[in-house]
Amino acid sequence: MTLCPIAIAVGCKKCPAFSVCPLKSVIGDVKKPEDAAAGRKPARRDPAKK
Repeated sequence: MTLCPIAIAVGCKKCPAFSVCPLKSVIGDVKKPEDAAAGRKPARRDPAKK
């Protein structure tokens, strides 16, 4: 949920405090790294290859 007024207006990446903001994944629009990884499917191994 985006609560930061700058993130709502232009997005976190365009904010002048983006590099030092400790809350960009809490109140901003930046996704946490584990959230982004959770959306991907795990790599499947071919059981025929070892």
